[in-house]
Amino acid sequence: MSDAVHSAIQSTITDNDVVLFMKGTPVFPQCGFSSVVSQVLDHLQVDFESVNVLEDNEIRQGIKDFSNWPTIPQLYVKGEFVGGCDIIKEMFQSGELQTYLREKGVIEAA
Repeated sequence: MSDAVHSAIQSTITDNDVVLFMKGTPVFPQCGFSSVVSQVLDHLQVDFESVNVLEDNEIRQGIKDFSNWPTIPQLYVKGEFVGGCDIIKEMFQSGELQTYLREKGVIEAA
C-alpha cells in the first residue's frame, strides 16, 4: 500500500467518529453484507461516514491491508477497528454493539 493510500485511510478514520468502509453507499449498497451493517447503524441512529471502496481499487485493497482483515465491510469507531458484517451483526443481536457505542459516546444512553 502506498503512503498516500495509508494516509488517506488514516485521515478518514481519525477525522470521523464512525466510518464504514463498504461496497456502495448507505442509500445504494452494492453487497448484502455492506447493506446489513449500514442498516444496523441506521437503526441505531448512528451518524457515520461511509467510504465506497468500489470507487477506488487502491482504497479497496488498502483498507484490507490497513486492518489486516480480508473482507469488506469494515467498521471503525473512534479510530478503532470493530469488525466486519458477522461481528457487527452478532454484537447488535446480543446488545454488545449498543453498549459499545454508548461507551464510546457515539449514541445516547437509553
